[in-house]
Order: sequence, then C-alpha cells, then structure tokens
Amino acid sequence: MGKARYLVLENGRVFRGKPFGADGEAMGELVFTTAMTGYLETLTDPSYYGQMVVQTFPLIGNYGVIPSDFESDSPVLKAYIVRNWCQNPSNFRSKEDLDAFFVSRGVIGLWDVDTRALVKIVRESGVMNAMICGEPDIGMQTMEALRAYKIEHAVEAVSCADTALHTAENEKYRVSFGILAQNGTLSGS
Repeated sequence: MGKARYLVLENGRVFRGKPFGADGEAMGELVFTTAMTGYLETLTDPSYYGQMVVQTFPLIGNYGVIPSDFESDSPVLKAYIVRNWCQNPSNFRSKEDLDAFFVSRGVIGLWDVDTRALVKIVRESGVMNAMICGEPDIGMQTMEALRAYKIEHAVEAVSCADTALHTAENEKYRVSFGILAQNGTLSGS
C-alpha cells in the first residue's frame, strides 16, 4: 500500500492519507456524499464523472464488491477518499475486495484522511478542485492547472452508445426512453 499520498485542495489546504487501489495521480472536482450504505452505488453512479468523492461514513469496504449492486458497468469518478478502509470484507455476495476492484478499474483510493475536516471545508467553501499526488507541495504551475480544472464532455462520456431493450416481466407495461446522440439529437424507442 506504499508511502503517504497527499490530497491538495485548490485553496492550498493539504491532507495526508494512505493510498489504495490504482497507483497514480488524479485531479478532479472534490465533492462529498453522506450515504451511510451503498458505497458501490456511489462508486458506479455516472453523476460522479470527473469528481473525487469523499465518503462521510467512516468505514468503507466492509461488504466488498457486489456487481449486482452497481448503478453502471464501471466507475467514472476520479478518486475515492475515505476515513477507514476495510481490507477484509465479509459478505457472502462479495466477488472481490475494494482494492482489487479499484486496481482493475483504474480508480485511485485514499484512506486514513480526516474526512470530517475535509467535508467541513467543502460544505463551507463549496465544491472545489483537488489533486491526489505524492508530494504536499505541487508548485505554482500545477496549482494553476488545478484551479483551472473543469469537467468536460460528461454526458458523452457516461451515456449509452446504443439503444438497449429490457423486456418486462409483465408485458402489460412498456417503457420508452431516448438516448442523446453526440450530435444533440434524441433517438430511442
């Protein structure tokens, strides 16, 4: 699990943590969720595209990774930040642990972070950009890039490319939906 990693906020605050999941650096918009359960749904929720999610519930990973609980096929968030990470999940439905899942999906995790202090900053200052990196001092040029970070092309990145047909158990009901094409037109059934 390597040496310390740092979460650098665009306001200059720095939090020290420990890495898990994929190796590397990440830059994104820092947000938090107060969900007490359902971390798998949070991790695979397409609305977190381009964001670094801080989980306020203190223990994450205790029931492992259960694909049937996913909101989408794969996580699209930039990073996941938690207080305590459970390295030995205990659930009969679990297929793997969070670390292995993050490594296979390229998600950077950071744990042993004071998430209460972090959430207080975001709550009082509003959403801000942040970066996970190996050094607490990122330099002026990187700080300028951090402050300029913007989420772009989110809809295209998380939308389905093709129409999907899901048959109903009871044919009495039918549901129509559309897919926004890249050219802005709506198609569907």
